[in-house]
Amino acid sequence: MASKERILELRNQLHRYNHAYYVEDKSLVSDQEFDQLLKELQLLEIAHPDMFDANSPTQRVGGSITKNFPTQVHAQPMYSLDNTYSPTELDDWIKRIEKIHGAAIEDFTCELKFDGASINMTYTNGTLRKAVTRGDGTQGDEVTANVKTIRNVPLHLSPTNLIEEFEIRGEIILPLAGFDAMNAKRLAQGEEAYRNPRNTASGSLKLQDSRETAQRPLQCFFYALAGSLPFATHWESLIQARQWGFPIHPSMQRVSSLEQMLAYIDHWGAQRSRLPFEIDGVVIKVNSIAIQESLGFTAKSPRWAISYKFKAEQVSTRLNSIAYQVGRTGAITPVANLEPVLLSGTIVKRASLHNADQIEKLNLRIGDHVYVEKGGEIIPKIMGFDPAQRGEIQDKVEYIDRCPACQAQLIRIDGEAQHYCPNTAQCPPQIVGKIQHYAGRKAMDIEGLGSETIQLLFDQGLIWTISDLYRLEKAQLLPLERMAEKSVDNLLAGLEASKQQPFHKLLFGLGIRHVGETVAKRLAQHFGSMDALMQSTTDELMDIDDVGQKIGESLAEYFAQADNRQMIEELTDLGLQMVADQVQHTSSVFAGKIIVVSGVFSQYSRNELKQLIEENGGKIGSSISSKTSFILAGESMGPSKKQKAEQLNIPLLKEADVLKLLEI
Repeated sequence: MASKERILELRNQLHRYNHAYYVEDKSLVSDQEFDQLLKELQLLEIAHPDMFDANSPTQRVGGSITKNFPTQVHAQPMYSLDNTYSPTELDDWIKRIEKIHGAAIEDFTCELKFDGASINMTYTNGTLRKAVTRGDGTQGDEVTANVKTIRNVPLHLSPTNLIEEFEIRGEIILPLAGFDAMNAKRLAQGEEAYRNPRNTASGSLKLQDSRETAQRPLQCFFYALAGSLPFATHWESLIQARQWGFPIHPSMQRVSSLEQMLAYIDHWGAQRSRLPFEIDGVVIKVNSIAIQESLGFTAKSPRWAISYKFKAEQVSTRLNSIAYQVGRTGAITPVANLEPVLLSGTIVKRASLHNADQIEKLNLRIGDHVYVEKGGEIIPKIMGFDPAQRGEIQDKVEYIDRCPACQAQLIRIDGEAQHYCPNTAQCPPQIVGKIQHYAGRKAMDIEGLGSETIQLLFDQGLIWTISDLYRLEKAQLLPLERMAEKSVDNLLAGLEASKQQPFHKLLFGLGIRHVGETVAKRLAQHFGSMDALMQSTTDELMDIDDVGQKIGESLAEYFAQADNRQMIEELTDLGLQMVADQVQHTSSVFAGKIIVVSGVFSQYSRNELKQLIEENGGKIGSSISSKTSFILAGESMGPSKKQKAEQLNIPLLKEADVLKLLEI
C-alpha cells in the first residue's frame, strides 16, 4: 500500500479507536497496539510533510505555542442562564413562559449543569475548525490548539446526515480523579495545590504551550447546537450530535411536567456526590425549537431555559474587619475581611456586603462568627451570624459617612441602595477606574495598557485624566518598573491606534453613568457627533429608544461639568473620533421606519432579516409601541404581541411581503 494511502487509513482507524475509548467507554485495541499504530503514523507524517493535517490523531499531544489568543466574535451570543433555587420559583418560570407563549408547554429537557468552562466549536465538512471560549458572551478567545488535545473532543465526525457547517457548545471539565492526581503531583514537587477543578479547567484552555494542556485529563460534554439548523426539537439535535460522534452525557431526559422536573432534580441532587465530576445544578429547556425562538431572549438570558441551582455550601468563620472599595462611578462597596476558610473548593478571605442597608439588616459586629456561602456558588456572601459567637456590642459595624480614599462626604441618591463619593474629578480610585474602563477591550481596547500599568502611571503622576494618556512620551515611560523599550513602543503604538476607534466606542469608554455599549451605539447613530450629543436636551435624549429618564439625566449632568467638556475638547484636538461612521445602506426602502421582528421564518433566520432591514435604512425595535412602523411576523409569534399590535393598529407583514419590498 502506498504511504499516503496508509496515512489516511491509519488516521481513520485511530480516530475510530479514540472515539470508542473516550466517548463510548470501549477499548477496541490494547494500549500497546494503539501506541504502535500512532508511532507508525507519526513516522509516515514526518516522511510526508505534504500530508500534514492539523486534526490528525498525532496532534492530540499538542506542541503549538500561542503567545496571544485572538478575540473572536460569536456568531450567536453565548447567553448566561437565569437561576432558580426552589420548586416555587421553577413553577413561576413555567407559568411565565406559558403566558408569553399563549398556551401550555408540556415538552422540556433536563440536563446536568456541568461546572467547568464553556466552549463554542465550529465544524466545517466534519472537521473541527475553531474553538472559542465563552468570554463575555459576545466574544471570546480562540483556543483551538489547546481544545484539540482534549481526548473526547472529535476532530473528525461520522458522515451520517452531516451538516456542512455548524456550531456546537459544550462544557470543558476536569474530572475529580484527574484533579486530585494533578494536585498530588504538585504537592510532591513542593508546589501549591490548585484550588478547584472549574478554575483549573478554565486556566488549562489559556496555557501558551498546548503540550501542557495535553497533559491535563480534561473532558468535554456537549449540550447544544447553535444557529439555524434543521431540527424541530433540542432533543432531536442532541441525538443527532451523539450520532455524529459528540459525547452527550446520558443523564439528559425529556419531561412533561413540574413534578417530573423536580424528580430529576432530586435524583441528581442525591447522586451529585457520587459523580466523577462536579455539577452545580440542573438546566431545564423548552424542547421545541419553534417555541424557543418565539420566546426569545432577555438582554442577558434565554427565556426558554433556566438553571435550577443546588443549595450552596455554607461555612462559619470570623469577621475580622470591614473595608470600603470605591468604584469608577464613585459607588462605595463594603467588603468583609474574613478569617480564611475553605468553601466549595476555594479559600475564601472576603465577602461582599453590598450596601448600608445590607449591613444594617445583618446587624453585624466585628468579631462575629458569620455564616458564609457562595451566591450562585461563585460570589461569597454573608448570610447571618452565630448568636453563640458574637463580637462585642461596641464593635457594631456602622457604615462610613466619608470616602475612604479622598474623605469627601458621601451621598445617597433617592431610590438607590449604594452610597457615592461625589468627588469624581479628584478621588484617586475613581480616576484610575475611569481610565481602566476607557482602555478596556469593550471600549478603546488599547494594547499594552493594562490595569496595573494604568495604576503605575497614575502613582507616578504621569496621568490624571483620559486625555493625559495621549501626551505620554517615551522618555517618561522607559525609567518605570516593568517598562522595557518594547513594552513602551507597544503602549505608544496602542494609544495611537486607539485614535481610530469609532465614536460609539469612545462614548462608551468615557464611563458616563448608565451608558452601556448598546446605549452608546444608539446615541452615536441618533446624533452622529459629539457636538450634537452635547447640545441635546434631556427631553430630546429621552425620546430615543433605550434612553429613559435616568440615562438622560446622567448624560445631561455629565456634559454640564466643565472638566468633562474640557477633556472632550482635548480629545478632539488630539485626533480622537468624535463623529459617527456613516452607515452604508443598500437602499432606503425602510428609511425612518422602526420594525419589530418576531416569530420563526422559512427563508431567512431572524438575525438575517434584522440585518437586511438595517442595511436598507430601517431600525429594529426591541418592543412593540406606538412608534413601531410594522411587525415582521413569522410563525409562532406570541398571541400577546398580536393583540398589542391590533390595539395599536400596527400592520403585520409576512416574510414574503418584506422580501418583495426589497425585490429579493
